[in-house]
Amino acid sequence: MPKNSKVVKRDLDDEVIESVKDLLSNEDSSDDAFKKSELMVEDPEEKDVDVEEGSDVEDERPAWNSKLQYILAQVGFSVGLGNVWRFPYLCQKNGGGAYLVPYLILLLIIGIPLFFLELAVGQRIRRGSIGVWNYISPKLGGIGFASCVVCFFVALYYNVIIGWSLFYFSQSFQHPLPWDQCPLVKNASHTFVEPECEKSSATTYYWYREALNISSSLSESGGLNWKMTICLLAAWVMVCLAMIKGIQSSGKIMYFSSLFPYVVLLCFLIRGLLLNGSVDGIRHMFTPKLEIMLEPKVWREAATQVFFALGLGFGGVIAFSSYNKRDNNCHFDAVLVSFINFFTSVLATLVVFAVLGFKANIINEKCVTQNSEKILKLLKMGNLSQDMIPHHINFSSITAEDYNLVYDIIQKVKEKQFDSLGLKSCQIEDELDKAVQGTGLAFIAFTEAMTHFPASPFWSVMFFLMLVNLGLGSMFGTIEGIITPIVDTFKVRKEILTVICCLVAFFIGLIFVQRSGNYFVTMFDDYSATLPLLIVVILENIAVIRIYGIDKFMEDLKDMLGFSPSQYYYYMWKYVSPFVLLCLLVASIVQMGLSPPGYNAWIEDTATEKFHSYPTWGMIVCISLMVLAILPVPIVFMVRRCNLIDDSSGSLASVSYKRGRIIKEPVNLEGDNTSLIHGKSPSEVPSPNFGKNIYRKQTGSPTLDTAPNGRYGIGYLMADMPDMPESDL
Repeated sequence: MPKNSKVVKRDLDDEVIESVKDLLSNEDSSDDAFKKSELMVEDPEEKDVDVEEGSDVEDERPAWNSKLQYILAQVGFSVGLGNVWRFPYLCQKNGGGAYLVPYLILLLIIGIPLFFLELAVGQRIRRGSIGVWNYISPKLGGIGFASCVVCFFVALYYNVIIGWSLFYFSQSFQHPLPWDQCPLVKNASHTFVEPECEKSSATTYYWYREALNISSSLSESGGLNWKMTICLLAAWVMVCLAMIKGIQSSGKIMYFSSLFPYVVLLCFLIRGLLLNGSVDGIRHMFTPKLEIMLEPKVWREAATQVFFALGLGFGGVIAFSSYNKRDNNCHFDAVLVSFINFFTSVLATLVVFAVLGFKANIINEKCVTQNSEKILKLLKMGNLSQDMIPHHINFSSITAEDYNLVYDIIQKVKEKQFDSLGLKSCQIEDELDKAVQGTGLAFIAFTEAMTHFPASPFWSVMFFLMLVNLGLGSMFGTIEGIITPIVDTFKVRKEILTVICCLVAFFIGLIFVQRSGNYFVTMFDDYSATLPLLIVVILENIAVIRIYGIDKFMEDLKDMLGFSPSQYYYYMWKYVSPFVLLCLLVASIVQMGLSPPGYNAWIEDTATEKFHSYPTWGMIVCISLMVLAILPVPIVFMVRRCNLIDDSSGSLASVSYKRGRIIKEPVNLEGDNTSLIHGKSPSEVPSPNFGKNIYRKQTGSPTLDTAPNGRYGIGYLMADMPDMPESDL
């Protein structure tokens, strides 16, 4: 005890928080040295570490410059290439406008609630995916590592697609476009059209032969495609430069990369609506086929699209939200970004079907012209009677309706001999029913349609620049899902880690720019993300709802938001979302088991695609991708359970927060040693008998510092004691 000690009553001013009043109401007086000392929690190895000014204090966590910048980052991450070439395909395949019903229902059931959950945990704990799940339960820390592995796998091939878009972008500055016509081949005697192109189409030939120079199988490497290698390098350089300073650099780029695609989509929509046949495409898209909507497959594909459209499980959502202020309204963000994503998908679908309707109309006109010439030849040869043809039909300027009338008449009259005539039914609907997705839609179907646009190079430049921006927006979130957790956990320099990550990814990504690289892209797309991400999100849901506690989580949300979230989320998180996710996981496993594992190979001789099963080594790679992605979860669980790593000095349970700064407190305390507790002034001296939380006013804080929800604490430093449960915040 200090000399002249006595018990005194102090008057507490408004600066002292309620939780400390009782502790400070009776305490020992102090000598001068005691009064001038700092509040300290002593580490046996570092006796005089100042909590605020010592070496353990981290730099202030970066923050978004504005709310708009943050929203654009989340929109850029969630709105990607899948909105342009996956959603329209699913809409076309699964009942047209009727597909929007299951999609919207599943968006409300699993999309928004799970997106809200990831935003909330990132904002609350202010860490990347590794730190968040390690904080909630160290045994489940592998969830964050699994997210990083999946992000890395996806980044490897996703940036290859950006490289493809860069190649087409660079080739669009010429008129006519290089994929407008089939190339001519010259030999000693004469000139003829390239046979491979003649058997397929100009755009198909350009994609497979000129751009990819594709091999005939996965096992046939064919060496590097130098054009795509350069484009891949350019794509990784762009990503590296944008991400090297974290959100300070990528956040500014988001203004362009997130907004520019909407400008292009609106321009394409306006231009598309002015094209002949565009209305037919949009009508076809929105004509509901209610009988298809009742099939379970439609709901499974809608759930999968909702799941991946929002980027759940990647860690990018958590990483971006971790740079928010603690009182940010993340519920509003979740609803806003989810519906922006949905309406972007609808807008892209309108654009795609307007253009595809125009393309179908062009193809249909060619079909009518070719078959009308056949009918004229058959009339001259006497195979058909002139009496069959209505008098008003003029074959020199025949319309699609008139041709279909003649076609139906001939089919009825020449019922038995009709097949031998070689006539085709020219229907726009038949062309629109040909489902095209992914690279086939972007690099074949869409490019073919644009060759018929007036000023086609301009529209081609705009389209592929849009694809580059959509891809970069998603890549920023994906890379952030890798960089942020590692920086938070291992305290490495972000600049160095970003450069190393991009370099390693580029060199591994060289397997995707071989002549057989397109087949590896298909493999990674099918097997590296789907099942692992489903398992990751299921574990995230369990970690928050069961281990952290749904009631406690709802209280945390009330504390952050300043209001209680709807009980709707309580029941979604606790019952509905886990059940739907488990059903989706089982359905995906069943679908994967029923579908033979393989890929579509391009056969040069026939100029067609042919399905090939994966070789044995290919199957091993597919299985390894899924196992490696989810392997960190059981490894970390066993390491923590068996106490193979002593992390008591760096436990994430000892993370404290103050005004955007994360402070890591030493955790080896001697509770009975009153010399560990010091105060600056008598009014700031806590009792030696401290509880779980010790608060003191920060230097320079305002007189009354309260959160918008009315609770004190944002202006105060909270040090968590070792007896605090790991999941307590």
